[in-house]
Amino acid sequence: MAGRESRALPRRHLIYYLEVHDDTTGSLLGHLVDITTEGIKLVSKAPIEKGKVFRLRMQLPEDYFAGKTLRFEAKSLWSSNDVNPDFYDTGFAVAGLEAGAKEIVADLVRQFGFND
Repeated sequence: MAGRESRALPRRHLIYYLEVHDDTTGSLLGHLVDITTEGIKLVSKAPIEKGKVFRLRMQLPEDYFAGKTLRFEAKSLWSSNDVNPDFYDTGFAVAGLEAGAKEIVADLVRQFGFND
């Protein structure tokens, strides 16, 4: 879990858990728990393979964004049991978000985040 200590930006927990899908398979990977422009954490019902690069699709909250989805690539860095043993937490590094995507992430944090 070394990735947790090396994080440059503090993640923001969200009050609205957004669905995140594997854009290649269409399957639901999990729900977004917290986010920065450099990384995300998902909670899921099944463990997610570590060290894999995923093409992800996140459903954005209706009525808040012009587009309905955000697509980006992220590499799974770690995975562990959630506080609830029926779920798993997985941390992802997000690389190379375009300017528009970074603005969407910043808007998500402003509109739906809360301070730890």
